[in-house]
Amino acid sequence: MSEASETLRARPRRKRARVSFFGVLGELLLTAGVVILLFLAWQLWWNDAIMAGQQSSAASDLSREWMTEAPPTTTPSETAEPVDPGDPVVGTATYSDGQPIGIMYVPRFGEGSQRTIAEGVGLNVLNSETLGVGHYPETQRPGEVGNFVIASHRSAYGGGMHEIEQLQLGDGIFIQTPDGWYTYRFRDLEYVTPQTVEVLAAVPHQPEMPPVDRIITLTSCNPLLSTAERIIAYGVLESWIPASENRVPDEIAADVAAWGQ
Repeated sequence: MSEASETLRARPRRKRARVSFFGVLGELLLTAGVVILLFLAWQLWWNDAIMAGQQSSAASDLSREWMTEAPPTTTPSETAEPVDPGDPVVGTATYSDGQPIGIMYVPRFGEGSQRTIAEGVGLNVLNSETLGVGHYPETQRPGEVGNFVIASHRSAYGGGMHEIEQLQLGDGIFIQTPDGWYTYRFRDLEYVTPQTVEVLAAVPHQPEMPPVDRIITLTSCNPLLSTAERIIAYGVLESWIPASENRVPDEIAADVAAWGQ
């Protein structure tokens, strides 16, 4: 027998590592963690992006439909002096839960941020593939004296108010309804607890006072990926354009013309 063979025979055999229960459990937990992270990434990014596109497309379609249904009452003239439209028209139609009542467009939120506003703030509205923004039914309508309050997600399900904290003084908040366009101007932000329902009052935080201003209030969760607080953005009505004029506020005319193209 050769010396090499003797050496091989003399070497002890390596024992196979035993697979323990805790080792298998650890591997399973690690795999489950990876799967959960991938699901969250899909839910918060990919699915969010898909729903955002669907919601903005649906809002664009509804906007064009409303503008088509409201032909001008007179032939526009390039030399005609602007006419004071008077006090804003406040819609009197009764809306059921989940029925579209308006369209929100905030240029500060970026391209494709137009969203359909529906009656109610349930998940059937906020998580909808075609809606995304809800109106608190107990609050006022667009253009009405008092407080028109709407809500949307900041992240996931289209993230209709993802950039709400980026609003700057004077930013336009544009609302379209079958009655026309309402231009609000952003004034202030605040952070409150989920129990601070006084922000829904006709005069925010002062429910005992009679309203004199036409206010819009945007509400969403804060911080991102959390429901611990609410972020609140306030705006005041600056002007409005009746649907019969068949035109869009000059500030956003180019944006609206590009919707759906």
